[in-house]
Amino acid sequence: MKNNIFIGVAVSVLMMAVACKKSYLAETPYSSYSPSTLTDSLGFEAASFGLYNQMSNFLTYADHQGWPDVWQVGTDIAFATQPEGIEVPYYNYVTLISTDAAALYTWQWAYKEINNANIIIANIESPTLKGISAGDKASTDAEAKFFRAYSYNMLAECFGGVPLVTKPLTGPKTDFVRASLDSVNALCVADLAFAAANLPDIEAVKTNASGKLYGRANKYMAMQLLAEVYLRMGKGDLAEQQTQAILSSGQFSLTTARYGVKTALPGDAFSDMFQYGNQRRKQGNKEALWVLEQENPSTVPGGNTGNAQQRRNWGAGYYNITGMAICDSLGGRGISRLRLSGWVLYGLYDAGDMRNSPNNIRRHYWYNDPSKTTTFGKPVPYNNADTVYKTCPHTTKWYQFDPNDVFGFAMIKDFILMRLGETYLLQAEAQLQQGKTTAAAASINALRTRANAPQVTAGQITLDFILDERARELVGEENRRLTLMRTGTLVDRATRLNSNTVVYPMAGLTKTNLLMPIPQQEINLNKDAVLTQNPGY
Repeated sequence: MKNNIFIGVAVSVLMMAVACKKSYLAETPYSSYSPSTLTDSLGFEAASFGLYNQMSNFLTYADHQGWPDVWQVGTDIAFATQPEGIEVPYYNYVTLISTDAAALYTWQWAYKEINNANIIIANIESPTLKGISAGDKASTDAEAKFFRAYSYNMLAECFGGVPLVTKPLTGPKTDFVRASLDSVNALCVADLAFAAANLPDIEAVKTNASGKLYGRANKYMAMQLLAEVYLRMGKGDLAEQQTQAILSSGQFSLTTARYGVKTALPGDAFSDMFQYGNQRRKQGNKEALWVLEQENPSTVPGGNTGNAQQRRNWGAGYYNITGMAICDSLGGRGISRLRLSGWVLYGLYDAGDMRNSPNNIRRHYWYNDPSKTTTFGKPVPYNNADTVYKTCPHTTKWYQFDPNDVFGFAMIKDFILMRLGETYLLQAEAQLQQGKTTAAAASINALRTRANAPQVTAGQITLDFILDERARELVGEENRRLTLMRTGTLVDRATRLNSNTVVYPMAGLTKTNLLMPIPQQEINLNKDAVLTQNPGY
């Protein structure tokens, strides 16, 4: 993604004379694409690409290699095995304080994206703007409002009510106050309703010389996010309207047959979705609503923003065992900074569930180094210590191997951010909120049919069961922490299902941790108003 706008959290030149390291909620544009220069379609396109660039920054952030683990460890699905540092307060909760690095990065990332979006919105809605059609104005506006709502929804789930900024900030501002959660929700709903009405259908997205740009925003992305917002607001009826619109559109379908680049190798319909080269719509994935596409920067300059750590953190460090070599079929080089919980591995899945097959959760290894003739081809013995990280059971969703970069510090792989499997889960949750348990069971059974898992009945449907099913379907994909924070179930589920780990046990989790701390740095710099801290921090 090139020709982006870049906006950093920083102080103005005047303030730099005092403290060059200060960081305000306000952002300063470091680009010629300031609000006064967005006057033509090329400028708006460049600015819009910047929204995707900043989205990628959240997923590929690697200054702290434990960043992906912040959102998984200390929940019900995973625990830390080789923590880097940034994730430690998210299982050792007594150390989660207002100077927390993950909370600060999340806050600053979101407000950078919001300011990016506000620049576009202010300019595209300017009554003096000429030379752009009404339709192009509306779709550009809708794309920016989708990303603004995405960012505010994340802030709401992480922090609760936060300052509402709806105009571009080009200089320091030190008098922010927190808006109510209801006000934040109202902005999300308004932005997403506009986006759903004005973004294109997925088959009507823009094109270039390579074909349709399926990675660009479409109206179904806005509908799915709006359903999540409505669920957080307790408005299941309105959430179901959004999921039903997606499911009835005819544009998407659950993957039920094998396809793509590795059909000649062992696998199944579910695992094929996550193969590098299969993830995009044009590659055959008709289940995905939104794929954030990444390219190898060695072949596509600017095709990737950071150094994504998902493969390394989820994958096993098997190559540390004599007789094991880094290879494609084992997902490349992992270092296992986290491990699936015992509940996921031994208590979650029914017998025969495809999502628990060896193609999707690897549990066994065979020596694969042909130079070690005495062990080659034999099973690696089970060793309790090794299963923590060297031969740990793990999801295969992040497998990626580049023979030109065997060490593989960065994962180069697309991010499937929304797919139809989750649409059914959001719909079941919406139906449960309305007491429609028979309909919710039917929504869940659509996924269980695909997975060859036993069907469920209305009497089995509870929020806990739906969250279990989310783990079965989305483990390793979804931001599990945000899901449990949104549903208010983090404390119960993490304590009940993941408190007895062999290393780095969880400690100190309380209802305080249903929200993250407001970053102390932002509070301190907000010198002309009170930016209140969340209770307990």
